[in-house]
Amino acid sequence: MGRIGERGDTLTTICWFRRDLRVADNPALTAAAAAGPVVALFVVDEVLRGQGAATRWRMEGALEALAADLATRGGALVVRTGDAAEVVAQVAAEVHADEVHANDWPEPSRIASDRRVATRLTGDGRRLILHCGHLLVPPHEIRTGSGGVYKVYTPFARAVRRHGVPAPLPVPKLDWAGPPASDPLPDMAADMNRGADVLARHAPPAGEAAALKRLDAFLGRTEGYTQRDRPDRPDATSGLSDALAVGEVSPRTIWAAAERHLHDPARAQAAEKFLAELTWRDFAWHLLTEWPTLPVKEWRPEFAAFPFRRDKADETAWTRAVTGEPLVDAGLREMFVTGRMHNRVRLAVASYLTKHLLIDWRVGLDWFADALIDWDPASNAMNWQWVAGSGPDASPYFRVFNPATQAAKFDPKGDYRRRWLWGWDGSDSDDARDYFEAVPRSWGMESGDGYPDAPVVDLAQGRRRALDALATMRQAQPDVDADSDAEE
Repeated sequence: MGRIGERGDTLTTICWFRRDLRVADNPALTAAAAAGPVVALFVVDEVLRGQGAATRWRMEGALEALAADLATRGGALVVRTGDAAEVVAQVAAEVHADEVHANDWPEPSRIASDRRVATRLTGDGRRLILHCGHLLVPPHEIRTGSGGVYKVYTPFARAVRRHGVPAPLPVPKLDWAGPPASDPLPDMAADMNRGADVLARHAPPAGEAAALKRLDAFLGRTEGYTQRDRPDRPDATSGLSDALAVGEVSPRTIWAAAERHLHDPARAQAAEKFLAELTWRDFAWHLLTEWPTLPVKEWRPEFAAFPFRRDKADETAWTRAVTGEPLVDAGLREMFVTGRMHNRVRLAVASYLTKHLLIDWRVGLDWFADALIDWDPASNAMNWQWVAGSGPDASPYFRVFNPATQAAKFDPKGDYRRRWLWGWDGSDSDDARDYFEAVPRSWGMESGDGYPDAPVVDLAQGRRRALDALATMRQAQPDVDADSDAEE
């Protein structure tokens, strides 16, 4: 029996799902279940429609899996389309709910939307209650000794360890309210056109159960994580980035499972590194929460004067993965086909754009945001600024990743490059062919075109040009500390 309202009617509560498409370790669902009969709601709103095509495509699969899961538990996922404030208020009125519980997603557009929703509900005598469900630890709980925000990763990571990561919440006991009418789930990525069919062949299965199965499989081979920098060894990584991004599994669930391996000498080193990567993700969100302009504005203000080039031809060569630099093009093609890109390759790809081509990091950030199924606004912004040199980092001020050196070190036999580059070193792999099936026909690209004969820029020349640009910025701002330059 639920709570009784002033008019004698039974009050229900709404769990508004966003990027938390799971039932385990879902603080909003747990709180809603404790308050009374639950209506599960998902809104196809302005924030979702403003996201990239690939992440919308991935969300659709996760939603279908969540709806099926709730049905097996006796519930139903109510889908509505429209302005979030109006839709949530309307559903709350229909089901006599005085509380709407949701997990926060402190990205600027979602924060602005939540404020409108909260104002609308308050006007009706109802409440929007937000919970932290996408991080290891809520941002306000990790502070320096003076109460400030950590700007460097290592002390932040130590603070997280001292604080401790709470145990994940179990699946709550669910009492479902009678659901109101639901809209059909729309095609949320129609703009992907033929690329969606290719992506479907390569993307992992959607849903919480599939994510937990992937986690178990990865933990069974954790010791291989020491080879995580090798793109030619895809099984060395967890493969959980997209499931984390849409919330099919929580970081606390992953943390608790991985932490158990710290006591196994054969797996402890790899488990420690894996936990560090989860903490790096939290660090990005802590920074975005404090600096919401991170995706659009240089974190280091002096970099606002950096002399990036505006070269449409070079930008097009990069986005279409025809730079003639094999590791860079392989990574960009992997992303277009699978919606993901190996992390080590991401570094080389981003550095090549911002250093060798001297193209603004925001160009790359936007391209990744549209093409990645594991798009995460905080990680995407922080990592692009980290590579470009304008972001928070205690390492050398200006880094240049040499993609040829990176390829020789991490793809020594060329297996990764042959997998994704049709015509390179005799490659005719099916994965490489899929790139040409996925790209827009307007690009006029066919697999028979082969691979570019020459790169768009000489690596040594590009590096010198990047360092000259840095020197120009420093000369204009002599008070900026000059850290050592490094090539990797």
